[in-house]
Amino acid sequence: MTLRRHCYHQVTTVHGSEIAVVIGARMKEPHPDCPLGECTMLISGTWTPNIIWYVADEPRRFSDLKRALTGISSKVLTTRLRKLERDGVVLRTVKPSSPPTVTYELTELGRELRPVIDAIVDVGRRLKESKLKRLEDAQIQLSSSSPTGG
Repeated sequence: MTLRRHCYHQVTTVHGSEIAVVIGARMKEPHPDCPLGECTMLISGTWTPNIIWYVADEPRRFSDLKRALTGISSKVLTTRLRKLERDGVVLRTVKPSSPPTVTYELTELGRELRPVIDAIVDVGRRLKESKLKRLEDAQIQLSSSSPTGG
């Protein structure tokens, strides 16, 4: 009998057949070997999805990224870019000039993350619209229930 762990369950092989065994009905996070955990760790962290978003369409210079990501410090941007480069998501290219020009762009792996980031952006947009609608509805309800409102 061999055991392999997947995201939220363990796979047991008995007499050549794999049987999934649920480890716990309420596991708080995926097993460390889970592909979901691997991907979320890759794009986790404040600013990381934003950096991926901004370098998705074309190579960007550090100063362009710093300007586009309002509020990020140079230290944090450098740290995130180095991590993304180590993880194989971002390619750092130094062009010999005076001073040298450094650009960042997505690798093939990084480009595979683009639909994920796009989906997050789409859901975020819908969440913002929903929140705005709820606020507007609450304001209408408050104004119609006030003595001077109607």
